[in-house]
Amino acid sequence: MITQVEEKRYTCEEYLKFEFNSPERHEYIDGKIILRNGNTPNHNLVAGNFYAALNFALRRQPYRVFVTDQRLWIPKKRIYTYPDVMVVQGDLQMQEGRRDTITNPLIIAEVLSESTKSYDKDDKFAAYRTIPTFQEYILIDQYEVHIEQYFKTDTKRWTFAEYDDLNETLCLNSINFQIALADIYDNVQFE
Repeated sequence: MITQVEEKRYTCEEYLKFEFNSPERHEYIDGKIILRNGNTPNHNLVAGNFYAALNFALRRQPYRVFVTDQRLWIPKKRIYTYPDVMVVQGDLQMQEGRRDTITNPLIIAEVLSESTKSYDKDDKFAAYRTIPTFQEYILIDQYEVHIEQYFKTDTKRWTFAEYDDLNETLCLNSINFQIALADIYDNVQFE
């Protein structure tokens, strides 16, 4: 006889209280609390390089750039998550009653890990697309030179481009910004 164990489901309020008191970061997906794994040096370098270039290029403009620890709320999917890099245009819109959770990203970048690659490309991207302000998604591989770019061209229409050469330049579609892949992968050591 097989005994099925019931998985505990949490409310958003329970998650937020738990997350506030936790030294580690967790994502929340419709009642489930999931520990975010520690990142590799390559992951941190890639995210940091991309963030630093964006932050510097967008200074004194109506954009704010965030890296790793800024929480995002996706209400239609009931998800709290921490994108690797996020750009917001104009004023920050916060989740009602919160001062620490953004709801209006323009651009999101995720650095792919083996354990999250499929989720980042499929379910997470689908969740991000429910955010009205969301216009561009960048997926950066940390194990090899490879970047996927998705940008919105019309309602429910996205264009795809990919890059796999350090001599190429990634040009964002939703803002005036470009960066050489060599700069994104600066100091990254592949196996």
